[in-house]
Amino acid sequence: MSRVGKYPVEIPAGVQVALVGRTLTAKGKLGELKLELTDNVDATIDGGKVAIAPRGNSAPARMMWGTTRANVANMVKGVSTGYSKSMEITGTGFRAAVQGNNLVLNLGYSHDVVYPIPTGIKITCEKPTAVKVEGVDKRQVGQVAAEIRGWREPEPYKGKGVRYDTETIRRKEGKKK
Repeated sequence: MSRVGKYPVEIPAGVQVALVGRTLTAKGKLGELKLELTDNVDATIDGGKVAIAPRGNSAPARMMWGTTRANVANMVKGVSTGYSKSMEITGTGFRAAVQGNNLVLNLGYSHDVVYPIPTGIKITCEKPTAVKVEGVDKRQVGQVAAEIRGWREPEPYKGKGVRYDTETIRRKEGKKK
């Protein structure tokens, strides 16, 4: 039995959740998200809560039960408060700047890395070495942050590169004489 799926998702004030056919829609002050339900689970909305239940006792239905409940909880939180990931850039001459709809990164290559900002995502650079990715979709925010980090992952000797602010880099000792 799913430990996650059996708990209903609370709907906070200011968020409207609707179920039309097999599509669950969440609307809030920050935007709107939709989730297409699989054939293995059912959703019901009653009393300010969304409950997810498996269809049958098959293994795929039980697996999708907790997954769907977590996705619904992420949708509800995303449209009410949103998600954000903060990153730090470490290295001599490494910096970032937002220019129009692009994030321009100078990461020690012979050219600047130009990353087009996808729709639904807001990227800000408070300092040249700090990048903040914000949005309503948790998956999309994490994916964009991972793509930015992927241009220059932190290396273990000097720690140069793009890292999440919560991330700690395991440092290695350099060469010895």
